[in-house]
Amino acid sequence: MRTRTWKGLLMAGVLAAAAGLGPNALAQETSRQQAVFAAAKALQPKVVAWRRDIHEHPELGNREVRTAGLVAEHLKSLGYEVRTGVAHTGVVAILRGGKPGGVVALRADMDGLPVAEQTGLPFASKAVGEYNGKPTPVMHACGHDAHVAIQMGAAEILASMRDEIPGTVVLIFQPAEEGPPPGEEGGAALMVKEGVLADPKPGAIFGLHVSPGEVGAIAYRSGPMMAAADSYEIRLKGKQTHGARPWDGVDLASLSAEIVTAFNQVASRQLDVSRSPTVITVAVIQSGVRHNIIPDELMMAGTLRTFDPEMREDTIARMKKTVDSIAARYGATGGLTMGGHVPVTANDPALTKAMAPTLAAASAKPADGETGLVTGAEDFSEFQAVIPGLYYRLGVGFPKGTNHSPFFTIDEAALEVGVRAQVLAALDYLERVAPQSAD
Repeated sequence: MRTRTWKGLLMAGVLAAAAGLGPNALAQETSRQQAVFAAAKALQPKVVAWRRDIHEHPELGNREVRTAGLVAEHLKSLGYEVRTGVAHTGVVAILRGGKPGGVVALRADMDGLPVAEQTGLPFASKAVGEYNGKPTPVMHACGHDAHVAIQMGAAEILASMRDEIPGTVVLIFQPAEEGPPPGEEGGAALMVKEGVLADPKPGAIFGLHVSPGEVGAIAYRSGPMMAAADSYEIRLKGKQTHGARPWDGVDLASLSAEIVTAFNQVASRQLDVSRSPTVITVAVIQSGVRHNIIPDELMMAGTLRTFDPEMREDTIARMKKTVDSIAARYGATGGLTMGGHVPVTANDPALTKAMAPTLAAASAKPADGETGLVTGAEDFSEFQAVIPGLYYRLGVGFPKGTNHSPFFTIDEAALEVGVRAQVLAALDYLERVAPQSAD
C-alpha cells in the first residue's frame, strides 16, 4: 500500500509541475498530499464502520432521519457550524478556515432505494420503509452509504487542518437524490431553493459516485457526463369485458404491448442515434385483478434519458403522438404526461481542466478524464446549474449486480481513495483555483 501511495504522490508531482506550479508551491502541494494520504489511511477503519452502519440502516428519500442525525452529531463534534432540516432531512455544515480565501462545497447523497437486499453481507439491510403507500424493503443499492461515509471522513480530515485552510468549506448531505416521494418536493432542487448555495456562496462544488470499475480508479469527463432524466406516466381508459371475448371491449394489455414496441422503435429508428444517446424505458405496467377479466384501466410509467435539449423535446413529442395514435386505434382514451425533470450533469470545462491534476493525484490508478457518457442521471446537475461543478466516478470493483441491483456492493478499499479525492479537491481548489476573497 505504501508503494502505491508514493506512486500516486509522484504522479501528483509530475502533474503539478505540468500545471505550472513553482518549486515552493510544488513542495507545499506534495506535503499536503502526504498529510492527506496519511490521514485517510488512519481514518479508514472509522469510514468502513460508518459505511456498514449506514448500509444496515437505509432510509428512503425525505425520510433520512437516522442518517442525518448520525451526520449532524459527527459534524458538531468536529466544530462545524451545522444546519439540519434542510430540504426535509438534509444537513449543511460550514468550516471556516484559519486563512482568508474562497468557498468550496462538497456534496454527498443519503437516500436508499425500495430494493430487497440479496448480497448476503453480515450487515445487509433488513429495513422496511413505505413507498407509494405500501411497505417495502429498503437497501443502499446505489452506494449512497459509501458517499456519506466518505464525506464524514473528509469532514474529519478537513477539520483537523482547519488552521491552514485558505477559505471556507461547505459540506452538503443531501436527501432524496433518487427522487422525493410522490407529491413532495425534495432533492438538490429543494436544497438550492432553500439557499444552500447562497450564504456563503461556493465558487465550485464537487461530488462523486461509486460505480463498478477498477477499485480506486477515478473517471470523469469535461462537459455533459450523465443524462437528463424525465419520468412519464401513461393512463388509459378502455372498456371492460370477459377475457374470452376481447372483441366486446378494449384490450388494454395488447395496447400497452404495442406502445412498448413503438417506444423502442422511436429510440432506435426515428432518432439520430449518431447525434446523442436517447433511452426510453417502460418500467411499470399496472392493470387488472383477475385472469379472465380484461380491465378498463391501465397505467404505464417509465423514464426518458437524453443529453441534447432539442432531441429531448422531439422525443417527448413523438412519445405523445405514439400513445395518442395507438390508443385511438384501439378505441381507448387517455394519454401521456411528463413528470419530474433532472437536467444533464455537465462538468464545467475550466474547473475540470484545473482539477485534473488533483484527481490524478488522489488514486494510485491512472485517472480517466475522457470516460464515456453515462445514461444514468444525477440531480447534482441542479447545483451545477447555479455554480461550476465537477462530478466524477469512483471504481469499487465488479460486484454481482450493478447500481440499483439487489446484489450491489462495494470493495471498501475504494473508500480511502474517495476520502483522499474529496479532501484534496477542496484544498487544491481553495489553494489554486478559488477567487481569493473571504466569504
